Amino acid sequence: MSGVCAVSILGSTGSIGVSTLDVIARHPDRYRVHSLGARASWQKMVEQALAFAPDTVILTEPAAAQAAQAALRAAGSSTRVECGEEALAEAVRAPGVDVVMAAIVGAAGLMPTLAAVRAGKRVLLANKEALVMAGRLMMDEVRSGGAALIPIDSEHNAIFQCMPARYLPGESARGVTRVILTASGGPFRTTDPALLPHVTPQQACAHPKWKMGRKISVDSATLMNKGLEVIEATWLFALPEAEVDIVVHPQSVVHSLVQYVDGSVLAQLGAPDMRTPIAQALAWPERIESGVAPLDLAAIARLDFEAPDHGRFPSVGLARAAARAGGTAPAVLNAANEVAVQAFLDGRLNFTGITAVIDEVLQRQAGSAVRALDDVIDADRTARRIAETLIVPARGASA
Repeated sequence: MSGVCAVSILGSTGSIGVSTLDVIARHPDRYRVHSLGARASWQKMVEQALAFAPDTVILTEPAAAQAAQAALRAAGSSTRVECGEEALAEAVRAPGVDVVMAAIVGAAGLMPTLAAVRAGKRVLLANKEALVMAGRLMMDEVRSGGAALIPIDSEHNAIFQCMPARYLPGESARGVTRVILTASGGPFRTTDPALLPHVTPQQACAHPKWKMGRKISVDSATLMNKGLEVIEATWLFALPEAEVDIVVHPQSVVHSLVQYVDGSVLAQLGAPDMRTPIAQALAWPERIESGVAPLDLAAIARLDFEAPDHGRFPSVGLARAAARAGGTAPAVLNAANEVAVQAFLDGRLNFTGITAVIDEVLQRQAGSAVRALDDVIDADRTARRIAETLIVPARGASA
């Protein structure tokens, strides 16, 4: 990729988007911001637009878009303001865009990510739900559209870095027998299971190592994020579910590992800072400075590993079962999880109720084959409706 690289950032006001802009700001000779997209955080969007002067910003909530437009006009900015999900898709399809950071959280990120893939862009995938929901469709579009899909999740990016030279996600890597995802264990790794029904959203969002948004922080606390990552890994690295392992690593220094047929195991290590995978993916196959401090292994002193506690964290088992079932089952799992997590954050469901709701939705909604995108969307919609009916006061909010 020669010249200045134009980047579109979907989810620019979230933690991944902010970190992406931080890396870009360190390399003004290499990157410029073409467009920024978010849902409703218009004040932060205005700050970003004034700092980076993108051609366009998109907010999917109309009132937020109107407020951003008024603020930018008052500041004398020439940045255009667009509104709606189709505007996100148009922004990433634009001929001037080279790279798309897909960092919109949850199912909302599926359509704009798919639009970027179909346009043949280099897509930096921070939205794991797009692959969880529609993995086969997404990877088919990557191959047919000539896109390059580079993972941003620290675990999948670590695996990508440990793969053979010239490897691209979606291919089967010769000589690779297994990939091993590391998990921090979240804030409740050693909490008495009897206390888990009573933990608060504030406690669940207090991750011991990573600074993340509230939804993904809760997913880390339940370990559902690791279950979703197992499904994502099967599509990214063309592996069956049984060849994707999980190991709990509290220090969050080893980000994941790849096992080879000769007995070698390669690992990628680094500080728990998302700017490392972002910089790696932006510059691939080159390397650029990310702003992350070098790793001091002597100061860390020890690296611990343990098996995940499936009794404490049943989400992993539910995700693995959905991966094995295939079809629409992963989309059902993801939709039920999004609804249940939001209910927990809103105080309508207790912490252990999250996985209880997901389990019940999976039992009530039989999976089916995915022949087209509508199959995924219909399964997602139905699962959300079922999940909402299960979230009643009797389930218990945090008390």
